[in-house]
Amino acid sequence: MSERVFLLPDLGEGLGEAEIVQWRVAVGDTVTVDQSVVEVETAKAVVDVPCPYAGRVVALHGAAGETRPVGQPLITIAPTDGGAGVGGETVGHATYREEERAGSGNVLIGYGTGHGAAGRRRRRPRLAVAPEPPAPAPAPAPAAEASGPAVVPGGGVALVISPIVRRLAREHGIDPATLRGTGPGGVVRRADVEAALAGAAPSPRLAPVPDRPGSTTAGGPVTAGRVAVPAGEEDLVVPLTGVRKVIADKLSRSRREIPEVTIWVDADATALVETRRAINAATPDAPVSLLALLARICLSGLRRFPQLNARVDTEGQRIIQSRGVHLGIAAQTDRGLVVPVLRDAQLLTTRELAVALAETTVAARAGTLPPARLTGGTFTLNNYGVFGVDGSTPIINHPEAALLGVGRIVDKPWVVDGQLAVRKVTQLSLTFDHRVCDGGVAGGFLRHVADCVEQPALLVANM
Repeated sequence: MSERVFLLPDLGEGLGEAEIVQWRVAVGDTVTVDQSVVEVETAKAVVDVPCPYAGRVVALHGAAGETRPVGQPLITIAPTDGGAGVGGETVGHATYREEERAGSGNVLIGYGTGHGAAGRRRRRPRLAVAPEPPAPAPAPAPAAEASGPAVVPGGGVALVISPIVRRLAREHGIDPATLRGTGPGGVVRRADVEAALAGAAPSPRLAPVPDRPGSTTAGGPVTAGRVAVPAGEEDLVVPLTGVRKVIADKLSRSRREIPEVTIWVDADATALVETRRAINAATPDAPVSLLALLARICLSGLRRFPQLNARVDTEGQRIIQSRGVHLGIAAQTDRGLVVPVLRDAQLLTTRELAVALAETTVAARAGTLPPARLTGGTFTLNNYGVFGVDGSTPIINHPEAALLGVGRIVDKPWVVDGQLAVRKVTQLSLTFDHRVCDGGVAGGFLRHVADCVEQPALLVANM
């Protein structure tokens, strides 16, 4: 049996490439069917890629830190002695051949395949350590850079494998050479960088090299066509790549295509806070978060106003109302804003919502959610109050039709039964697509949400 080349599979909607984080196998290793062979980072998540073939690894296409397009070679497998691998590799051989000709191996998410351009993406510019410039040195080969020690100016050496760790250190001005790696063989892990951020004085700042040749600065000498600017005073150039680029593209498309309107109302959340306290006092082993209660309120509102649980099909000139509520929860992570989705959230109890929200948020921040969990939402809940702000006019998560925003809950003067009192008040905002409904529906939904926040007993009447 001839060698088989496994191509980088389709990793989800709109993902045409992935960056290799680390190989889990080496040339000469024997692998089994569906064994994870490589960890890759897409614009949405870090995922393990299983190989559909069994046999001996004869080639790895791409080094850690390199970006590979979907449909390009990833790993080459040779059959073991006798022509049959573990678990009967010969079974389904024709199917695998068809997949190879189609441009993909065993597809990870979905069954479509996109073909990216051959070759590797141009590497992002590296940042130099300031202020003392090092002596010129030849750039290391990509494989050495990704899998071996990273040589840094000043003579320090740091063993950094993960591109995520390198990026995190670079963004926070941490010099990896100053860290003591706690991973196998002294590898610097993400936890080491985070510990440095929470610890003592910062490492030498990483400063970008000015990119305006021929420019002049008052009092600054020009050397070799570049201005010698003191460290910390030059412009910081941040490439718009990865998840940041995906966010930018999606929000720009939302603003271009959706005629959105934002309405808001202040609500007395005192009773909601007390209700949560009572629930958790009764069952302390299974606490319920305020976010879970707000999610339950949203689900109640969407049951009464299903027009907002929809999307507009511009090509078909139609509005599609979803039968199930696939609730998106906006979550801020180290990699940017992501919106993981709880599918068919209307089928979950409030306690199940609390558990699912907690688990999903932790996974989103760790970057372990599969791409399928980050798409397909029909309505988004955004708790921007965690940032200490009262209100916002959020952008709709395209192609959804609406988004509910919740501000911080803060003590404010409030009139109760004609008397001034101090109450816990929050601002609720609803941004909606004016193509799917008018102000009456949107206002009715937001008023229902506010009424349930002020009188949680209303939820019981609508469950």
